[in-house]
Amino acid sequence: MTDLAVNGNDGAPILAVDGLRVEFRTDAGPVVGVEEVSFAIRPGETVCVVGESGSGKSVTSLSIMRLVEFGGGRIAAGRIGFRRRDGRDIDLADLTPAEMRAVRGSEIGMIFQEPMTALNPVFTIERQLTDGLIAHKGLSAEAARRKALELLQEVRIPEPERRLKQYPHELSGGMRQRVVIAMAMACEPRLLIADEPTTALDVTIQAEILALINRLKRETGMAVLFITHDMAVVAQMADRVVVMYRGNVVETGSVTEIFEAPQQEYTKTLLAAVPKLGEMRGRPAPERMRGFAAPGSKTPQQPEARPARPRELIEVRHLSTRFPVRSGLFRQTTAHIHAVEDVSFTIFAGQTLSLVGESGSGKSTCGRSIMRLTEPSRGEVLLEGSDIARLDSYALRRVRRDMQMVFQDPFASLNPYRRLAAQVAEPILNFGLARGAELEDRVAGLFDRVGLPRSFLRRFPHELSGGQRQRVAIARALALNPKLIIADEAVSALDVSVQAQVLNLMMELQADLGLSFLFISHDMAVVERVSHHVAVMYLGRIVEIGPRMAVFEDPRHPYTRTLLDAVPVADPRVRRSREDRRARTLPSPIFPLGHEPAPSVYEEVGPGHLVIVE
Repeated sequence: MTDLAVNGNDGAPILAVDGLRVEFRTDAGPVVGVEEVSFAIRPGETVCVVGESGSGKSVTSLSIMRLVEFGGGRIAAGRIGFRRRDGRDIDLADLTPAEMRAVRGSEIGMIFQEPMTALNPVFTIERQLTDGLIAHKGLSAEAARRKALELLQEVRIPEPERRLKQYPHELSGGMRQRVVIAMAMACEPRLLIADEPTTALDVTIQAEILALINRLKRETGMAVLFITHDMAVVAQMADRVVVMYRGNVVETGSVTEIFEAPQQEYTKTLLAAVPKLGEMRGRPAPERMRGFAAPGSKTPQQPEARPARPRELIEVRHLSTRFPVRSGLFRQTTAHIHAVEDVSFTIFAGQTLSLVGESGSGKSTCGRSIMRLTEPSRGEVLLEGSDIARLDSYALRRVRRDMQMVFQDPFASLNPYRRLAAQVAEPILNFGLARGAELEDRVAGLFDRVGLPRSFLRRFPHELSGGQRQRVAIARALALNPKLIIADEAVSALDVSVQAQVLNLMMELQADLGLSFLFISHDMAVVERVSHHVAVMYLGRIVEIGPRMAVFEDPRHPYTRTLLDAVPVADPRVRRSREDRRARTLPSPIFPLGHEPAPSVYEEVGPGHLVIVE
């Protein structure tokens, strides 16, 4: 039965899910997605649903929105009770499609997990924001446009006037997610379903978005169903927690009960997998997360300490990357976006350098420029003394065998029409390293290494969850035994337990093979766990760089302190203030033609610890 007893809140629930069962049609017969799922959400309450990929979290949310039917699902049993604005109680499972359209968007809003699939690629951002306002709120076109502009400002998108005229593909992943959040909040719904809403966002914007959701909840009495794998966010946001495993609710309770006295072994495993900011204090080298063997691991011991001054693998000198801004009838270049500006750092063999910073700070562009997937405007990238920037296409191809990249969006980096085995085998075939049975054994071994069953070899990308797709991308990056892997948000889409296994796998590979990583991430707790050195980027420049201990335990630049302060803590007893954070206005990275900013000058505040002089 539905758990309706909520401490300190005797009001009738906005949403009451009772005995929900969802089935999917397949050639082999019906497959159960969720069964006997029951919970309730009251006005002004946040219920967080947690669990690994495949546990039924998203299926439950899509069932409430009646969108599961568009993916081959069917609500086979149960009731989804919803209290409308006029006080009427309805069963969402019994509504006709037309009746559901009147509820969806206006009274129930949803933030989807993958923003590129939630946005229409052929409509501008303005069109997608204003359509719902005109349809559900009855606003005029001009009033809807003004409201859309306010929404973009609330979710802290820089240059909102210009963004309204752009299309989804012209925005970064983090910006697209913020647009989806703005769309969900546009009509001030009674129930907001947030499916991994902050996965693609950096910590400062995440903190602002969470505070914005809290403010709307406080002011309007909105109820929130929050689906996430980030237990630190759960600790900061939840009033109650629902833990799901393989389509069933295995434990439910208040956030304090779940974190301090979990009853189920699965809940204890989830909590143990959470990297906590500060737990590496005083430890000079990365350490594996205990209790989580890397997939295929045979060496559970901690990685050996490396020499104090290992050899240099990659040296980046004064790297700058600029993109033209074209306008006018003839699309002439009128300005430049200074995405990366005068960046210098060194990656040592067998070590990890992490790049951290907000969305738009230049982290991903820096990684792509090192690989020459984006051509840098100036600067040098030396791989064991050879300047990558000066190589011809043939020499560059040979060098790329030593440098591989794991991209931020695994679905976009995999070919939807090819089986997974073929995609992991492709780089091995391209370099002629193996064929026939040897190739099959090598690919199967890579799947073992990243913890994917060999039955997945014949699957296509759409048949896997987001976390499973990311593990395929990691397997493909390992195929050529590279010296350096550039991991661009490589674990941000993974469940906490799988994330712990993959992080341990990366550290094991480093210990066994001397592999180096350029680790690009917005998750400061993960960065603290895996890094030897950390570089903090802001508006295209490195503002602080040094050994991980120095940067995390003695941050000197105000921006570094802002990033660390914004990290949610995985402890409900130290919940941060829920007052809405004032969104900071980011300076524009666009400069007129001919503008040459001053070079970066640093002060050494400790051994190898540099802070920019401003």
